[in-house]
This record gives sequence, C-alpha cells and structure tokens, in this order.
Amino acid sequence: MNEPARPRRNPCPSCPYRRDAPSGIWAAEEYALLPRYDGDMVAQLTAGAGAAFHCHSTPALLCAGWLGHRDPLDLAAVRVGIAAGLLDPEAATYATDVALFGSGAAAAAHGVRDIEAPGPSAVEAVRKIMRARPGVT
Repeated sequence: MNEPARPRRNPCPSCPYRRDAPSGIWAAEEYALLPRYDGDMVAQLTAGAGAAFHCHSTPALLCAGWLGHRDPLDLAAVRVGIAAGLLDPEAATYATDVALFGSGAAAAAHGVRDIEAPGPSAVEAVRKIMRARPGVT
C-alpha cells in the first residue's frame, strides 16, 4: 500500500495559488481546475473537486498553495482523502505564511492573464520546470 500523500513544506515558486508566481506558467486547463475548490463542500463535490490537488512541480506531494489558500478542512478532498487513508492527517492543519490568492478563481484569473504572451519570469519558470521534470510540456 502507498503512503498517504503529504503536503509540500511550502508552496513552490510556480504554484498557481502564489500571489508572486508569474502569470502564464501553466496551461489554461490547469488554471480552470482551481475554482472547483472554492465553494462549500457540496459545491466542490458537484464541481468534481473530490480529489486532492497535487503539486505541479513535485506531484508526489500535495500542493501547499491549494492547502494554504483556505482552511484545509473546508476542502472536501482533504476530508475525503484523510478518511480514505489517501492523505496524511497533517494536511488538515497545514498553514503557510506565503502570500496566496484567497480563492481558486482569483488564482486562475491571474494565471491565465498572460498565457498568450508570458513575461520573462514566466518563461524562466517554465524552463526550470522543464529541466526538473523533462516529461512536462
């Protein structure tokens, strides 16, 4: 049996929830996933947000920005994942002092803003991700 997924220690520099992450790093489809986690429990499950959100840079770990952007116990996927033994219980108490967007909708709006013309910091972030994860395109 696999070990339960643990949170990343801090949101990675390219985390879509980070306020200081460049816009335009990830595909529009990735940003479109973020608002699914914004509603109450029923809305999250109806929107298809019953699964945990893993880190784009370190997929074996839970996305620290996702966990930290609101109370983790307000995320249906956290409650379900812990109950099913898929997530480490420490996910329920995760907190960070990194500045994050307060909602997936705000993070997504920021992220897609520069997709068509990413700035130099976004281009460099993508290069770093591609070096670290050669299969990512």
